[in-house]
Amino acid sequence: QREFTQKKTFTSWINSILAKHTPPYVISDLYTDIQQGHLLLDLLEVLSGQHLPREKGFNTFQCRSNIENALTFLKSRSLKLINIHVADIIEGKPSIVLGLIWTIIFHFHIEELARTLGCTYNQPSLDCSSAVDSSPKASRSAKKSAKIKERWKMSATKALLLWAKEQCSLHGSVNVTDFKSSWRSGLAFLAIIQTLRPGLVDLEKAKARSNKENLKEAFRIAELELSIPRLLEPEDVDIVNPDEKSIMTYVAQFLQYSKNLPESEEDMQEKVREALGWLAAQEEKLAKLLIDTENETYYQKCKEMMSFMETFNQEKNAFLPVLSSKRSEAELSEGQKQMREEWDKVVSQINEWKAKLDQMLPSPLDGIEAWLQEVERLQAEDLPDLQDPFKAMFVFREKIVIFKGLMDCFDSHLDTLQSFKNEDENNMPLVLPEKLEEMKRRFSNIRFTNSSTFLEYHYGLCSAIANEVMLKLNIWDMKYGSKESVESLLKNW
Repeated sequence: QREFTQKKTFTSWINSILAKHTPPYVISDLYTDIQQGHLLLDLLEVLSGQHLPREKGFNTFQCRSNIENALTFLKSRSLKLINIHVADIIEGKPSIVLGLIWTIIFHFHIEELARTLGCTYNQPSLDCSSAVDSSPKASRSAKKSAKIKERWKMSATKALLLWAKEQCSLHGSVNVTDFKSSWRSGLAFLAIIQTLRPGLVDLEKAKARSNKENLKEAFRIAELELSIPRLLEPEDVDIVNPDEKSIMTYVAQFLQYSKNLPESEEDMQEKVREALGWLAAQEEKLAKLLIDTENETYYQKCKEMMSFMETFNQEKNAFLPVLSSKRSEAELSEGQKQMREEWDKVVSQINEWKAKLDQMLPSPLDGIEAWLQEVERLQAEDLPDLQDPFKAMFVFREKIVIFKGLMDCFDSHLDTLQSFKNEDENNMPLVLPEKLEEMKRRFSNIRFTNSSTFLEYHYGLCSAIANEVMLKLNIWDMKYGSKESVESLLKNW
């Protein structure tokens, strides 16, 4: 029963994500559809916003390669894939497939949402002293901040549960203690809907109805009024021991809905003040770190930077909604404009720091890093859109020569990197192992995209030549007179 429910819930969740894919599509059998690897890559691309390398065919080798690419990407996100192997996914083993999909749901959906819960209140690790005043509002804010500090010591599961309890606590006797039997009556789902969209639900009437009626009503309203995909059916929940993972997956969608609700200008300005305070603290921290590590070894500098970036990225998640506001420049308040400027400044300082550290890499890694950056820069560049085909021919020819020259060094640079002895005369590491692994991953990415880059350049060159030919032919589309004059024109051409 549990496996059947998870398969159905996870399939519906995947289809809700793939609806955002270009082109959108749906899957019918999770265990079969996952075997080719394309489903996994499409799912991860939509969730991460990144383009992942893939084989386009469907033979055994290509399917295996695609699944390996997906698992490698998940591992690069520091996800632990215990007992999840390519062969098991190709065979469509239910327990392995469900375990993998749950790992993806928990990391990309539940954990990401739980991190943003801090935005609803205050970021606990933020030093808000610069934004504190003696008003009653500031006092309430401080209490909220103290309360939320405890939340962030909890797991994402507990954070989601706490959020659900808070939504239900506004409605008296509706009590939530877990993601199992607490949801069986359907009242918890209805209470959350009532909190998010007051007026859609009559809880007093619901208390007199059966569990199945309430669950059916909750799922219907959520789908029609909140556009929340129907991942569950009443019979999945109204049992003695409903599946925890399926209920968590569904409840997380209500949290997602709450994040998308419009907020008041007052709340937005408060979040902007919090973000400004956090950015100021990051600038100070970064400046102090640069001074403190000035005389340290390269290895120690990198270690300190990694520690800073881990904390920075973790804390940053709480401010992403306000930092990534979709408002145009004209719609921004002065505080929001200042926040964007401060954010750009901090990011610029971090990038400068990273660039300096890359330049300080010990030989021969410094040369390899410079080569990697040049190749990546070329691959990231958009193809030039030149109106003059004659000029475009020269530009593409030049790019092909430059890129081919760089790729001629691929094997020698990779061999040098793989044979690099990472220790000094005192047997101490010269470079962080994570940096070496990152460089190796970049080689793999370049290997995957090398052919497509060459093809794009040659396509651009051929298009330019074709356009030049058509331009000449159009100019010559007239009567030329004698056979000799035509032959002369053709010879010149």
